[in-house]
Amino acid sequence: MNVSIKRAYQSVNQNDGKRILVDGIWPRGIAKEDLAIDLWLKEIAPSKKLRKWFDHDADKFQEFKESYKKELEQDDEKKEALQKLKEWNQSYKKITLIFGAKDEEHNQAVVLKELLEKKS
Repeated sequence: MNVSIKRAYQSVNQNDGKRILVDGIWPRGIAKEDLAIDLWLKEIAPSKKLRKWFDHDADKFQEFKESYKKELEQDDEKKEALQKLKEWNQSYKKITLIFGAKDEEHNQAVVLKELLEKKS
């Protein structure tokens, strides 16, 4: 399985494979046609409370990662969304997780990519 991550503001590429938006809110200033996603899994996004606490602070990333994984395990809607993401990962040769955050190293897509690569 080949999983990559990409900011929503980067250009679409045919090598992206299936593009899956993993944010709870639509990326600001981007038209739906321009984002060219195949699936929007908004349910898989971190809770509003966790997202606000984290605030993309790199120093909090490890704790964010652990809390986010707990949310993915304990929240039924997130569990279901993660299962769907795993199915897409197994069904397609290439998927790209799309996110809106400026920080490309400290966000939920990074955590999801790690989970997919670990369990695939």
